[in-house]
Formats: sequence, C-alpha cells, structure tokens
Amino acid sequence: MKMLIASAAASVLAIGANAQTVEKPAIVLVHGAFENDQVWGHVSAKLQKDGYQVVAVDLPGRPGNPATPDKVSLDLYRDTVVKALGSIKRPAVVVGHSFGGIVISAAAEKAPKKIKTLVYLAAYLPQDGDSLVSLAQRDPDAKVGPHLQIQKEKGLASIEYSARADLFANDGPDGLRKAIPDLILDEPLAPLATPVKVTAANFGKVDKVYIHTAMDQVISPAFQAKMVAATPVRVEYTLQTGHTPFLTNPDGLADAIERAAQ
Repeated sequence: MKMLIASAAASVLAIGANAQTVEKPAIVLVHGAFENDQVWGHVSAKLQKDGYQVVAVDLPGRPGNPATPDKVSLDLYRDTVVKALGSIKRPAVVVGHSFGGIVISAAAEKAPKKIKTLVYLAAYLPQDGDSLVSLAQRDPDAKVGPHLQIQKEKGLASIEYSARADLFANDGPDGLRKAIPDLILDEPLAPLATPVKVTAANFGKVDKVYIHTAMDQVISPAFQAKMVAATPVRVEYTLQTGHTPFLTNPDGLADAIERAAQ
C-alpha cells in the first residue's frame, strides 16, 4: 500500500511539473540594429534548457534573411515578428534589443492579443511617432552619434569600425572586444528613420517590462530611465553591463527574461 501511495504521489508530482513546463510562455527574441539572430545563441540555449520554447527572429536585410535595402522597411520588420507570433499557439513573451524595441512595439500594435509581455532590453521604448533617429537625437549621453556613418547611395547605416568594441562591448573581456567589430553588420537605413505608429487601444494595453543596462554607451542609462518614465512598465530589472548583455552576461540576461515572463 505504501508503495502504491508513493507511486501515486510521484505521478502527481510529475504531472504537476509537466503542467508547469507546458504553461511556460514561448519567448520570441528580436535583435537590434547592426545585429542578427545569432547574438541570442547563449541566451536561447539557457532559456531552452529551462523549458521555454524560443524563437529567434532574423530580420530582413541580414545574411540569413537577405533583402536589398530598398526592399526593407519598418513594416516588413513588424510583419516578420507578427509572422513568427503566428506560429505560436499562446500569447508569447517578446524581447526586443535596442532598435528591436521599436520593432516589437509595432508588432504589439498590429497583434496585441498574440503578446503576453513586451520586454525591452537596453531598448528604445517609443511613443507614437517616435523613430530610432528621433529618439537617439534626444539622448545627449549616448556615445554612438559621432561614429554613425550614413551611406545614402547604398541605403545603409554603419558603425565606425574602430569604435565598435567600446560602444557595444565596453564591459567585455579582451577576446570579445577583439571579435565584436567583425560581428557588427551594416543596417538598412529606411527603418531607422521611420516613425512607429502605436495607440493606447492596442500597444498601450500590452504588459511591458524593461531591462536596463547600467554601463550602456549606445542608449544611455539616463535615457533608458527617461523613456520608462514616459511609458511606465510593470517591472524593471538592471544588469551591470554595456549594450550587449547577451554576449557579456548571457546567464544573467536569461534569468531576467525568465522573471519577466512570469
């Protein structure tokens, strides 16, 4: 009898554990400008190990999702994220890094019922009519401006090669700082200047979380705080990193995303 009871108890515990796993929301990861989906490798592996379904979106205009700059738009970025959400049965947690914050905001405006929580990671948290360009111009403490190179004839923006390590991995080890300049991509220009359309009826009703980066050189900590003050979020976390915590502190970032997903 004791064995039967013990076996039954074990079965109940197993069912409960499985139910908890099933109930975990899927997590959609959206990279920022000058990046592709490969930046999420370590974070994605940690989240999957912890029982989450993970979808890392590769926005158009990258080697893994090729498109010429003239074909790339903010609407196309938005629709790429919405399409990824369409493959997931339940509302998902959607994480946007840097410029990805504008992209996920546009996706939330179009498909708010597909999103459980928006997580802004060192990201632009826009109000209606904002763009990356307009927001960056209001961030006097950011260090990226003098190193942004515009190639109008090619429809591309790029970051000065010699400045990339200090901007994106100022908190990283020497090996990463040496590698990261070659990982930074040119970015299609048009989406960066396109205003995003968001409304209180759609975007405004979606749950939001912000993950601050205390050593950021690209979107300054002060401006991150200013954006959150203008568009309040449910909860805030802070990582003691620069702009790319998925490279310099992937476990800490994964933990913050998991807390946001609860």
